[in-house]
Amino acid sequence: MTDRAPQPVDRQLPTEESRDLIALVREIAQREIRPRAAEEEDAGRFPREVFTLLSESGLLGLPYAGEVGGGDQPYEVYLQVLEELAAARLTVGLGVSVHSLACHGLAGYGTKEQQGEHLPAMLGGGLLGAYCLSEPAAGSDAASLATKAVRDGEDWILTGTKAWITHGGVADFYTVLARTGVPGPKGITAFLVPGDAPGLTAAVPEKKMGMKGSPTAQLHFDGVRVPDARRIGEEGQGFGIALAALDAGRLGIAACAIGVAQAALDEALAYALDRKQFGHPIADFQGLRFMLADMATKIEAGRALYLAAARLRDAGKPFSRQAAMAKLFCTDAAMAVTTDAVQVLGGYGYTADFPVERLMREAKVLQIVEGTNQIQRMVIARHLAGPESR
Repeated sequence: MTDRAPQPVDRQLPTEESRDLIALVREIAQREIRPRAAEEEDAGRFPREVFTLLSESGLLGLPYAGEVGGGDQPYEVYLQVLEELAAARLTVGLGVSVHSLACHGLAGYGTKEQQGEHLPAMLGGGLLGAYCLSEPAAGSDAASLATKAVRDGEDWILTGTKAWITHGGVADFYTVLARTGVPGPKGITAFLVPGDAPGLTAAVPEKKMGMKGSPTAQLHFDGVRVPDARRIGEEGQGFGIALAALDAGRLGIAACAIGVAQAALDEALAYALDRKQFGHPIADFQGLRFMLADMATKIEAGRALYLAAARLRDAGKPFSRQAAMAKLFCTDAAMAVTTDAVQVLGGYGYTADFPVERLMREAKVLQIVEGTNQIQRMVIARHLAGPESR
């Protein structure tokens, strides 16, 4: 690795409080996250103590209301916090995004009683959440999910399997989408399930090409009993709750992608300035200068795109199309930038001595999670041209 420290991103933040917040995040990232990222990712170690620290620092509930334990921060600020965390270690940045996604249903659709009972601990009490929508046979076609919830008096009995669950097996609570009625999207309901519920077990985590420190696992629901008081929203409202959460979550993925890309550019630039060939730093050669310029441009464009979508959300305006665009563009940009960073470092870029090979492996998953980029194109096209005529 090079000795050159990256220059902090020059952020346009709305308040002095948000500037102090970013400074706090950078301090935690520099002290607690970045120094151990490579070693712990290589070992496949999940940094639960970092999430505890983030919770104690008020960073796990930033976009939610202060009255229920949140940070009262606009999405414009929250996403830039995610970007900073992801630049230090994607396992942490994406983990915070997933936790926020898991809180979204209760915060947006729960009753006042439910919110008062559960949200303070979820947002600032040291708990960690996960979001359970995908299944082995229901990925992009999420409305075909088969996990069932059957009414039994004042309880529901959940049976089925969820797949590709970030924090599967380590989360303290799960927001679970299950079928309570007719086939299709109208028969789905959301539930808040404790992580230690009897009958709930996690499979061995998946062996992944990247993000090895973030556990991704199947969850098995074998007659898990959940009180009706833990149902989120009305019966049959779950798919709408899920889609609303995903719109917000896609902005989180976009911000994480730009964080990964920024980290890769910082490494590539530092290396290009230090590495000499033919008597000159390789940053003097036009071919590499143009690569670095293109990488920086993709990052700036992606950051502007996700922030524009966030400001729409903060203003209470529709943002679904822009969220899909941001997720699509930012994750494709991250894949391109990290691949170019490996190229800038040459043979060294292909070794684990430098972080760019890890960043490239991590960038790939961002084109897949929370709706593949092919699905994002479908979402955008439907906003432009309406539903497909078939």
